[in-house]
Amino acid sequence: MELILLGLAALFAGFVDAIVGGGGLVLVPALFAAFPNAAPATLFGTNKAGAIWGTSASMVSYVRRVRPPWSTVLPATLAAFIGALCGAWLITQVKSSDFRQALPFILLAVLLYTLKRKDLGHHHAPHLGGRAERLLALGGGLLIGFYDGFFGPGTGNFLIFLFVRGFGFDFLHASASAKVVNVACNLAALLVFTSKGHVMWQYAALIAVCNIAGSLLGTRLALRRGTHFVRGMFLLVVAALILKTAHDAFF
Repeated sequence: MELILLGLAALFAGFVDAIVGGGGLVLVPALFAAFPNAAPATLFGTNKAGAIWGTSASMVSYVRRVRPPWSTVLPATLAAFIGALCGAWLITQVKSSDFRQALPFILLAVLLYTLKRKDLGHHHAPHLGGRAERLLALGGGLLIGFYDGFFGPGTGNFLIFLFVRGFGFDFLHASASAKVVNVACNLAALLVFTSKGHVMWQYAALIAVCNIAGSLLGTRLALRRGTHFVRGMFLLVVAALILKTAHDAFF
């Protein structure tokens, strides 16, 4: 029964994550419920080992239909990979309680800003270039990559917000770009967790299959419905993340 519930959680996590990120909101609690005695690092590692396949499948589907601006995305991807390596290593050394308590307030600021700017992310109009573009891509990718390796929930949402607010992408291009960076983050963190023995591969395989199926469904729906749909899902998922992370941190 637990394996069935874990598979369903992975399917839904892949679906949500493919559209706007936030799949960890579903999958990580499911892993903690299924394996209450496992070390947190092992559950995070198992999540990465399974979810990276769904994120990769979603990335390929997006890139075929929506061309990310590679001059922005590639520096962010490289920086995020390095940041995630450092963050994943650090989480094996220290606790993440301080980040856990700050996260709901950071997400709330993202939600309020997006609600206030009703036109944010509706039009694809990149407004940076040259050195400013590269510096923001490197700095933003490094910071969010570190966060993903160290803690994780909401990484996809932060990446989308970075591309929408920082670079002027619409939500569809931002989601496609975020998938490329997110794959790099997941790969870097997975390398660290694997080297430390923090992956339950037999369960990661189940998660991977279900996550891929959900990701392909979510990507197809996002591409069909467009920017307005992705924005609406972004707001819903961020609101849900605020409630979930606040409950975990304070209650």
